[in-house]
Amino acid sequence: MTGAAVRPYQHYVYAYPHKTAYRKLPGAPRLAQLWAGESRQALSLYAHIPFCEVRCGFCNLFTRIGAPDGLTGRYLDALERQAIAVREALGDAEPVRFANAAFGGGTPTFLEAAELERLCDIAERHMGADLRAIPLSVEASPATATADRLSVLAERGTTRLSLGVQSFVPEEARAAVRPQRRSDVEAALSRIRDAAVPVLNIDLIYGIDGQTAASWRLSLDAALAWQPEEIYLYPLYVRPLTGLGRNADPELADRDWDEQRLRRYREGRDHLLAHGYEQVSMRMFRRADAPPQGPDDHACQTDGMIGLGCGARSYTSKVHYSFDYAVNMSQIRTIIDDYTTTGDFGRAVHGRAVDEDEARRRHLLQSLLQARGLPVEEYRRRFGSDPYEDFAVELDLLAARGWLADAGTDLLRLSAEGLAHSDAIGPEFFSPAVRAAMAAYELK
Repeated sequence: MTGAAVRPYQHYVYAYPHKTAYRKLPGAPRLAQLWAGESRQALSLYAHIPFCEVRCGFCNLFTRIGAPDGLTGRYLDALERQAIAVREALGDAEPVRFANAAFGGGTPTFLEAAELERLCDIAERHMGADLRAIPLSVEASPATATADRLSVLAERGTTRLSLGVQSFVPEEARAAVRPQRRSDVEAALSRIRDAAVPVLNIDLIYGIDGQTAASWRLSLDAALAWQPEEIYLYPLYVRPLTGLGRNADPELADRDWDEQRLRRYREGRDHLLAHGYEQVSMRMFRRADAPPQGPDDHACQTDGMIGLGCGARSYTSKVHYSFDYAVNMSQIRTIIDDYTTTGDFGRAVHGRAVDEDEARRRHLLQSLLQARGLPVEEYRRRFGSDPYEDFAVELDLLAARGWLADAGTDLLRLSAEGLAHSDAIGPEFFSPAVRAAMAAYELK
């Protein structure tokens, strides 16, 4: 963070270490070994469904378009085998309790209603998660948020439904390679409200080619008309191997685009704050009267995370693990096909060890990038050290830039401008080893 100009949009830190820092784990350790001694009192459950009806031009998620020849059924067969193996690895020496659950992707609602029923059955019967008793978040798209699917999700205990709208302006949706009609989006929102899921989240994106202050306000107001309990504002990124990345004009990466996105962010933030929303993070805004939820699906990276599906991560206190990762469509298809034919799910294949230094960095990132900040005493109790000493150089630079709030010595909290620059702040706390692994990762 030295020098006068800092690029504000460098890396969205929704998990640390990033999956591109994962490598094949030596010896492919047994899950029972990895979970030995780990608490099972407040686990998080995440099921990944890697299918979409269309792949947005900005998307670098692990997902494929369509699912021919009964692939979703074979995928759920594999997910069930994995769930059985994971539950066996957890053992019965200590009761297994889940604090929250999430279905993500991809698009979980790509699954038909009966398949969603089966997904819930797997979570409940094999993993032991009581979905009607814990917060359950599910991601959806307008085209797949059908009445029959929503009925299943509501009946099975879904407390939060996140709809990827991105823009209510058709021209902007096309520019982001997300073709959709506003009438279809509004119809989906109406069906979600009819299903009476307690929390509706609407995702919007700023920085789309051709977007103006006026068109951005139009999307914001269109979203606000539905009084969603949550709204996420995402900056557009153009990533390698994505639809937009293949056709990107190099000029899109210049500082004019940075300034445009910062303007749209500030306009969106101020507009939502003026309409009774509270800022939770750079991206997340929650209505002040929204019902309380557990950890949301995008921030759910606490120790004790069980991930099911070939794009899911799992977290113990010492090892993070998953299956292989790719963005290229042919590579993704191969990984999904391999997953559906896997018989032994009792081992961790890809991952990364998390030592004490990485745990400190992760804890700080999880807290500092939230509007509420990091209680210093909580950090001291967990690690027996002081964040002001562990990260003196990084925190001094944040303070020099005006990105730390004057919150006293007991609370480390970002200022308003600090939150605006979260995607520049996060990468500065990556360890040298993680940086090197990410840099050496071969895109596929």
